[in-house]
Parts: sequence; C-alpha cells; structure tokens
Amino acid sequence: MADPRRVEEGLGHAPLVHEDDKSNVGDGIKNEKEIERSIVIQDEPVEQKEEQSLVKQKSKRVATLDAFRGLTIVLMILVDDAGGAYERIDHSPWNGCTLADFVMPFFLFIVGVAIALALKRIPKMNEAMKKIILRTLKLLFWGILLQGGYSHAPDDLFYGVDMKLIRWCGILQRIAVVYCFVAVIEILTSKRRPTVLEPGHFSIFTAYRWQWLGGFVAFLVYMITTYSLYVPDWGFVVHPNHEAKRYTVKCGMRGHLGPACNAVGYVDREVWGINHLYSSPVWSRLKACTLSSPNSGPFREDAPTWCHAPFEPEGLLSTISAILSSTIGIHYGHVLIHFKGHSERLKQWVSMGFGLLIMAIILHFTDAIPINKQLYSISYVCFTAGAAGIVFSGILHSGMNAMLVFVLGAQGILAGFVNGWYYKNHDNTLVNWIRTHVFINVWKSESLGTLLYVIFAEITFWGVVSGILHKLGIYWKL
Repeated sequence: MADPRRVEEGLGHAPLVHEDDKSNVGDGIKNEKEIERSIVIQDEPVEQKEEQSLVKQKSKRVATLDAFRGLTIVLMILVDDAGGAYERIDHSPWNGCTLADFVMPFFLFIVGVAIALALKRIPKMNEAMKKIILRTLKLLFWGILLQGGYSHAPDDLFYGVDMKLIRWCGILQRIAVVYCFVAVIEILTSKRRPTVLEPGHFSIFTAYRWQWLGGFVAFLVYMITTYSLYVPDWGFVVHPNHEAKRYTVKCGMRGHLGPACNAVGYVDREVWGINHLYSSPVWSRLKACTLSSPNSGPFREDAPTWCHAPFEPEGLLSTISAILSSTIGIHYGHVLIHFKGHSERLKQWVSMGFGLLIMAIILHFTDAIPINKQLYSISYVCFTAGAAGIVFSGILHSGMNAMLVFVLGAQGILAGFVNGWYYKNHDNTLVNWIRTHVFINVWKSESLGTLLYVIFAEITFWGVVSGILHKLGIYWKL
C-alpha cells in the first residue's frame, strides 16, 4: 500500500508552482514578467496598451519568489520522505504546528503572490478567464488521479481505484479551488485597480478591498459554520482482517474543535460520504489513540471509537478557510508591484507578518482558537501566513548582503561575539536564553522551538539587518 503520509501531503503538486512560468503574454496569465517595470500609465491610450502587451519583452524573474518556491519544495520533500522516521517533523496529530504543517500554506501563499504578478495586466479578460478555468480543471483532474487512489506508487506498482472508495479531495484539489477563487476576483476587479496608490500605510489595503472582501467572506463562512453547525452522532464501518466492524461516535453538539465532533469533518461526511475521505488521518498518533504517541503505533485497547474513523484534511470547509492563505499571499504580491523601494516593501511585509503571528499566538495560547492544520483554523492561517511573510521578507533582503550573512550568520561569528558576554557561567548567554525561554519553553518542544528560533530569530534578524544596510547603501563583498 502507498505510504499514507505521502498520500496526505501529495506528490503531484510541484508542477503547479512552475506552471505559471510557461504562460503566454497575450492571454494575461503570464507569471512574474517585468515586475520591476511600473504599471501601465493611466493616461495611456487603450490601443497603445494592447499593442505594447503583444510586444515580446525580456523576461525578468522575481528571484525572491523563485527562492521561496524552491525552499518550500525542498521542505515538502524533507517532510514527505523523512517524516516517517522523524514523526516530530511530520504533521501535528491535532493541535499545534510542526515542520510539515508549513508546506501547504506556503504553497498557497506562493499561489497568491504569483497571481498578483501574473495578472497585473489583463489585455483580454475573456481569454484570461478561460485560462483560469482550464487550469482549475486540470488541477482537479490530476489531483483526483494522483490522490484519489488510482495510483499506488511508489511502493505498490499497480493501478486502479474502487469508485466506492475514491478520495475526492486532496492537495491539488485544494490548490485548484483556492486558485480559482482568488484569481477570478483579481480578474473581475482589474478595471478598479489603481496605477498609483494614495498616500498612507493602509492605502494598499483600500486599493485592493475587493480581494480582502473575498477573503473576509471566506472567513465568515468558515467561522459561522464551524461554531454554529449542529453535529449529530455518526457511525462508520471499518474492515480489519476482512471483517466488517461498525463504530458509533457520540456527538450532539456545536462549536466543538476536537477530532470527534467538529463541523469540518461533519460537512465532509455529508457532502462526500464517509467512504470517500482520507482513511489514515494523523490523529491516530494522538495519546488518546496510541501509547506510541507522537509516533505511529497500534491502537490502545481503550482508544475512542473516532481513532478508527477516516477524516479529510483537505476537505470542503477547511478549503474555504485556506482561501485566506492565498489572499494574504496576493497582498504581498501587490506590495511587490506598487512599492519599488526595498525598505517600503519590508515595512509592509514585516509589519503584517508579525501582526499575523501575534494574533495566532494569542488565539492559540488563550485556547480561543487553537492552531490546527487538520481543521485549517483561523489561528493556523495567521500563524503560517505570518511565517511565510517573514521568511519571504528575509529571502528578499538577505540576498543583498549574502557574504555578510554567510560570515556573521551562517558561520556564527556574531552569535559567538554575543555569547562572549555571559552571566556566571558560559551557558547563561543572551542567545541561549532567547532560544530556551522565548521559543523552546513556550512551545514545549525542543525541535519545534529550535525550528521557530531559526526562522524568526535568525532568518528574520538577518533579513532586517540586510534591509537596513541596503537602505544605507552598504554592501560587503570579497
């Protein structure tokens, strides 16, 4: 049988993030071409605009997006192939966020940024709409083919799927729905798109208010359904050792965010049917299900009945919430288009990134809305989108002083200098205190705390330093 972890994360979605590069100029779906060129001048005649859009221009890629895309793909391969051996980097069984839980929202963030760049000029709206619909259908087709159960590679080299058990949802299907929703709004509002922003920090938000309105509608649908939908008792049948065994899960409640009785699972059971959901959910690694937690293992004798049940991590309601990840990504793309100065971009990106992170941490640690990838909770959206924005900002600016970052950061020269100042013993340093008390102790996990420390205390730090040095015109070269 195919590795369930690989099936859940998806193996066929890498082409999506490269497919934009192959689109044509004339159909308005071309990816990040000429991003450093200004938007079409407002007073320019329509005929002249269309004529210029047909002229072949020299391609100029956005290195930051390419680097972030490459980083996400590498991360995907790492968690897909090593997650089975190191369960702590695999998906969190329920609440929380691990390394693998960043992959899906990072891809959706990339989709949003790429849409903003690809659709900044739309000479033929009808052609652009056809392209979007065609791409959506292709993604849906390949998603069902690859994750629906037809292919059992690489472990079992046979093909075929029982249509009574086909899985309708998956990674590519989620990307298809999110891409279509966000791209259509971008196209339909193209005539309202400003060429010059009004003064003010929030003018970029008001200029693209329709995109944010679409994200807000998705937010409302998700929140209202999650907290108001009544979830009744439900049952399911499993076939261990080719023997049918029926289980019943007692619910009868609203607003529950646990594995058994949440509205996300209920919607999928009602819409798709329980036999068409993912059969090996990661919640089977919870302590309530197995003594091997957080690793996989045999079920406990007293495991709740829902431990044996299927659950769709890329289901309908959670996909509606995932629209927000690309909405935030498209905002970063709009900033890249309208703000030519790196310091202005950094101010917009970092402020939003940290704002989202703070909001997510407050929601999670107050138990208001826990960070949860399986439910694609709002706190999870904020946390992962904020992380994506911070890393994206760090990649942009760290490349401007790569040698400085390599010597002082990667080689630990600056950290070594700071650690030279300690209190009473050599281990009591500022760097170690921040790593331990701000990251590891807060998340109660050394591996996750170290990961977040690297992302936010190292990558972010050097991104900010590089941005400041760029603003001052200081570059260190050998």
